[in-house]
Amino acid sequence: MSRVCELTGKRVMTGNNVSHAHNKTRRRFLPNLTKATLLSDALGRSVSFKLSTHALRSVEHNDGLDNFLLKQRDDNLSPKAQKLKKEIKKAVSEKSVQKTV
Repeated sequence: MSRVCELTGKRVMTGNNVSHAHNKTRRRFLPNLTKATLLSDALGRSVSFKLSTHALRSVEHNDGLDNFLLKQRDDNLSPKAQKLKKEIKKAVSEKSVQKTV
């Protein structure tokens, strides 16, 4: 699997190691990825993702996975996360229709 966060799109960056003699050699900066299982309140089930720790903190800051996904642009999301976002939108709209009836 590639080293890409499924929610934020954060991926590997490249740069240089620079020695004291100012020799430059190429290196990779890897994102801090972890496997995490998050709970979706709208769907009532848990979903596992490969997340950066930055994304995990952002999910907590936005009061859960559902709010985070609804605010996030589709460009950054993985296909799995885009599908989940679509399901959450549908579930939220159905709940709002039931409340009005």
